[in-house]
Amino acid sequence: MSIEPHGGVLVDRIAEESEKESLKSKAGRMEQIHLNPREISDLEMIAIGAFSPLEGFMGKEDYLNTLDFMRLAHGSPWTIPVTLSVTKKESERLKEGEDIALLDQQGNVLGCLHLQEKYEYDKKREAEQVLRTVDEAHPGVKYLKGIGDVLLGGKITLLERPKHSDLFARFRLDPKETRVLFNLKGWKRIVAFQTRNPIHRAHEYIQKCALETVDGLLIHPLVGETKGDDIPADVRMKCYEVLLKSYYPKNRTVLSIFPAAMRYAGPREAIFHAIARKNYGCTHFIVGRDHAGVGNYYGTYDAHYIFDEFDREELGITPMFFDHTFYCRSCSGMASTKTCPHDSSHHVSLSGTAVRTMLSRGEIPPFEFTRPEVAEVLINSMRSQR
Repeated sequence: MSIEPHGGVLVDRIAEESEKESLKSKAGRMEQIHLNPREISDLEMIAIGAFSPLEGFMGKEDYLNTLDFMRLAHGSPWTIPVTLSVTKKESERLKEGEDIALLDQQGNVLGCLHLQEKYEYDKKREAEQVLRTVDEAHPGVKYLKGIGDVLLGGKITLLERPKHSDLFARFRLDPKETRVLFNLKGWKRIVAFQTRNPIHRAHEYIQKCALETVDGLLIHPLVGETKGDDIPADVRMKCYEVLLKSYYPKNRTVLSIFPAAMRYAGPREAIFHAIARKNYGCTHFIVGRDHAGVGNYYGTYDAHYIFDEFDREELGITPMFFDHTFYCRSCSGMASTKTCPHDSSHHVSLSGTAVRTMLSRGEIPPFEFTRPEVAEVLINSMRSQR
């Protein structure tokens, strides 16, 4: 029997065919809003149940409870606001109780918002509570500064899936599909790994340590909006494919994409990512160092400590915590600060800048740091961009 979704029911806000035709025919007469990339991603994640129990964009009570108590209004753990913003001028033409057409930037109708309430909010307060900073160098703070001052709350109905790259088509599995897949494989304990970067040897090590104690591994790279200097999703996917081809047990590993947008909210986003993977049917979730972090805004293991603020039963998914991992020359293998007795002079360690410099020169980093097949993909990608 698979794990229950967060809140007990897997949300499905995708329109049935008859409802879809009716709403699409009315959309031209509705007030319209163009969504930004994060909002488009959130619309899809809500509709497919990845953000269960949310059925739409947050109303004021859920929003404020999330900020102040890391819970929805009815009490379920929830750490990240999922909101839809408009400017004050735009909000004036929108009436509570009406349906609003939701469009992408090209004008395609994606869905409808059944508007229940509109409310103003304090961006500074959200930044302080969720991101723990008001520094505009933080991508999350920068995002908040650029969006509207009024939030719209209400259930959504998805009419058309957002247009996606065909490169990911065979890796695009909704929560109801991963749940079926895990059942077919006979997996009862499934660990998920969140990533927005190519997998290097340290990631591979912690994944395989986790896989020793569960039935299956879901490698679940985030392919929604990320900051500009992150490696593009299509390049990352090629890296995962070459790794899985040679170094992972095919009968115990699944590669599927996670269409969410990054918030870079560190500890709070670790909980958010865990809850979402619970909705995909996972029972365990890997939390490494500085999960969902950026810059120096969060402590190295803050994303571990935040799990202590919730009862394990109410989260309903088991975190698996890993310390900083590396290759130790004296141990002659991968290790972590928990298992290696040697100081950092024995460890193969490279900064992100050093790795990028080597790759840009066509040099493959040490085998102890990354698999050569992954390095080749990254080198070829850099060459093609020149």
